[in-house]
Amino acid sequence: MAGRDAPPPVVGRALGALAGAVMVLDAELRIVATSPEAAALLGHSPALGRSAVAVLCGDTPDRPVAEALSAGRAVDAVIPHPAALAGRTLRVRARPLDAAGWVLLLEEGDADGDDAPVCFHGMWTRDPAMKAVFRVLSRVAVEDVSVLVRGETGAGKELAARALHDLSPRKDGPFRAINCAALPANLLESELFGHVRGAFTGAVKDSPGHFQLAHRGTLFLDEVAELPLELQAKLLRVVETRHVLPVGGREPVPVDVRIVSATHRALRAEVAAGRFRADLMFRLRVVPVFLPPLRERRDDIPLLVRTYVEDMNRKARRRIEHIAPATLALLSTYDYPGNVRELRNFLAYAYAVGTGPVLLPTDLPPELVEPIHSDRPELAEPARVAPSAAVVPAEPESPEARRIRDALSRTRNSKTRAAQLLGISRVTLWRRMVALGIATH
Repeated sequence: MAGRDAPPPVVGRALGALAGAVMVLDAELRIVATSPEAAALLGHSPALGRSAVAVLCGDTPDRPVAEALSAGRAVDAVIPHPAALAGRTLRVRARPLDAAGWVLLLEEGDADGDDAPVCFHGMWTRDPAMKAVFRVLSRVAVEDVSVLVRGETGAGKELAARALHDLSPRKDGPFRAINCAALPANLLESELFGHVRGAFTGAVKDSPGHFQLAHRGTLFLDEVAELPLELQAKLLRVVETRHVLPVGGREPVPVDVRIVSATHRALRAEVAAGRFRADLMFRLRVVPVFLPPLRERRDDIPLLVRTYVEDMNRKARRRIEHIAPATLALLSTYDYPGNVRELRNFLAYAYAVGTGPVLLPTDLPPELVEPIHSDRPELAEPARVAPSAAVVPAEPESPEARRIRDALSRTRNSKTRAAQLLGISRVTLWRRMVALGIATH
């Protein structure tokens, strides 16, 4: 590489626009090109022709990247940050370019601490409020009390109910789930409480309901606020007596069931409106648990996207090796009325309609990439922040200062998400804010 002309700056910018923080190596592991995002993440722009192993691994004794590349193997590893930034790591994913060299995809690794990601029974988060929910679920699970999980559609209410079951002394018993909004009242009564032969036309034999099928286990009543009032009275009777009377039956059947309920409505408001019984609410709402919507924990979106991509790569015909920064920016600014389920559906759409190893904005559903409408003000042209607000531009205002200020405005002053929109690390963003005179508090 020595003596060879450096690639024009547009090449690096094109690399960054397509794949973010990227380094291209030749067959001898020398640096051919570096995107501006990669230089920002590393804290400097490494010289062309320099050994990538020396840049990334230095003299560290643990050298997974160096060992894999020298052996000609693809690698996905987390290494200490080459600039020796305390507590910071760098994730390096290397992909071969046939015999011509390598592409290295760089990301800031996860730091230990309060924002470190955790997985709780299939639910991923780095959000402190969500982690507090996990702690409540863990403590409540061992107590045989009724729990009411409140959350919007797609927020993970059934996953929370399953966690309560799996962590409880009833974990070896059955887990049954029924959506109380999915059936008309007459069918829902039979599904919940069972029926005896001849109870109605078509009842040719005795059939147990979900309460009997969940005996010595857990019954999850999803959308419990949708129960008709007449069934609420019968459910209250079961909760109080621990006996269920099948439709058409005369003899109560004893049941030993823990009830976990869920709703997207406020039960107290439903009681005040006369749509839900107060005595049943107090029976079901012994321990209330509130799941925050995804739009209130936006820092979880990149984590969930990467987690779902890794999962789908094992199952789908397409394999995504990298997520373009513009794609992650679009996914991070959407409000997700369908929450985590909707995010996963977006990625399923992208796998179905897109091609190639990079997840591009054009792979996403139309509601994410179409022109901004008035009903989506959060994605409109970023509003200017008044000088009295937390983000104050430097004087005179440079193009870089405007970009940072706009990113902070779009993300409501979240430095983590602003850094993601800009394609730089949080540390680099903080340093640039200090240098440009933009308030960091």
